[in-house]
Amino acid sequence: MNIYDKINELYDKKREIELGGGDERIDKQHEKGKLTARERIDLLLDANTFVELKPFVTHRTRDFGMDKQVGPGDGVVTGYGKIDGRPIYLFSQDFTVFGGALGEMHAMKIANVMDLAAKNGTPFIGLNDSGGARIQEGVVSLDGYGEIFYRNAIYSGVIPQISVILGPCAGGAVYSPAITDFVFMTDETSQMFITGPKVIETVTGERISSEDLGGSKVHNAISGNAHFRGKNEETVLENVRRLLSYLPQNNEEKAPIADYQEADDYRANLADIVPFETIRPYDVLKVIEQVVDKNSFFEVQAEFAKNVVVGFARMKGESVGLICNQPKVMAGGLDIDSSDKIARFIRCCDSFNIPLITFEDVTGFFPGIKQEHGGIIRHGAKILYAYSEATVPKMTVILRKAFGGAYVALNSKSIGADIVYAWPNAEIAVMGAQGAANIIFAREIANSDNPETTRAEKIEEYREKFSNPYVAAAHGMVDDVIDPRETRIKLLQALDMMRNKQETRPKKKHGNIPL
Repeated sequence: MNIYDKINELYDKKREIELGGGDERIDKQHEKGKLTARERIDLLLDANTFVELKPFVTHRTRDFGMDKQVGPGDGVVTGYGKIDGRPIYLFSQDFTVFGGALGEMHAMKIANVMDLAAKNGTPFIGLNDSGGARIQEGVVSLDGYGEIFYRNAIYSGVIPQISVILGPCAGGAVYSPAITDFVFMTDETSQMFITGPKVIETVTGERISSEDLGGSKVHNAISGNAHFRGKNEETVLENVRRLLSYLPQNNEEKAPIADYQEADDYRANLADIVPFETIRPYDVLKVIEQVVDKNSFFEVQAEFAKNVVVGFARMKGESVGLICNQPKVMAGGLDIDSSDKIARFIRCCDSFNIPLITFEDVTGFFPGIKQEHGGIIRHGAKILYAYSEATVPKMTVILRKAFGGAYVALNSKSIGADIVYAWPNAEIAVMGAQGAANIIFAREIANSDNPETTRAEKIEEYREKFSNPYVAAAHGMVDDVIDPRETRIKLLQALDMMRNKQETRPKKKHGNIPL
């Protein structure tokens, strides 16, 4: 035997590892409409950039017949590569080996590559396809989850962390994605739940399918546990690549600037999108399209809490985060779910140095017994906390209505907005003119010979005296009242002016956000 024999032996071993659970299990994976762990990596990364780490690791368990099972790579592929030329670290669970179940060495591989990502200031992506903890390893597998959860938490806000759910994700396996910044799911083939349908039926008697319990639609539209979904793995992985283009490598850098073609920033159409009448709905997405770079808006949690819209966009190639009321759903009012959605997105943008732009058209916090008993006070306070805490450039444009506590919560000057603009039709007040007039002038209206005429006059009087934008501007709560058609120009000027903004907060371990 010579060195070349040893080299050939090396390549034979690597080919065996790359086969994972073998051809039969790979075929079963494909029959389910799922790709293999390595196929996913090839789709996600730039061609020929993946470097695998610890491929020869396998389990150390000898009980329950495990001593007779090798388990190539211990059911997970780890390493690093590049996306659009920028380095990332990742793991990809291999369902063909032990069903992707997590054991001691499986967890060690993931924890190790997470540490490397943090040391190198590089995003971390987890491609999840796992049945949960490896039962044969007992408490050791649970300890492995703890090692991962701990790193998810301490590296949160340091490097972007993205979880991609591409198969079953049950029990402890769902908590790691829950701590990460963004969660992607595939339709029909991915699920997340703490306890599966069979356990639920045994304990509670309720019957439900895996898809109805924890499928992609459930978590994107109802629970809010996921941020994106796609019809297949190819679509999902392409969107992971797109998301990363808006994010920096870590919390000490800024997001990359995309190529941008110079164009006229004056947008005449903006004057006609928002109805002058305050009760008429419209689609705020049409406003966004007119203000940001063409085709640059990437909505986050599009199916959850549709009364608000959040997402990433670009302004002359630079990443920004948008928080917008959506008047065509619940009149754009704020409720429990939308409060969580807004606060979470603000904190993510602030963590990674992405400026915030708020498009405001809000009647207030949504009323009702269910909202009050569900903790709307606590949830709404998260918005106040997140905006106040954020130190990135923060701009607000009041498009039409800004009433009550919701006006204060949505990045008002008093909680730290750098720039607040209002359109000339904006109404900024404790409440709408109609409601206010009915309270303030109740006696005069009741004693009038023509109550309806008097009411209309008083509503207009209140609007003119108290709720027009020039009153707020006179008190310094609005920096300028602007022509709607110049909104993009004004925001670009503000972004340029605040390019080097630096702001500190009192020294502390951390704040205590009302969770």
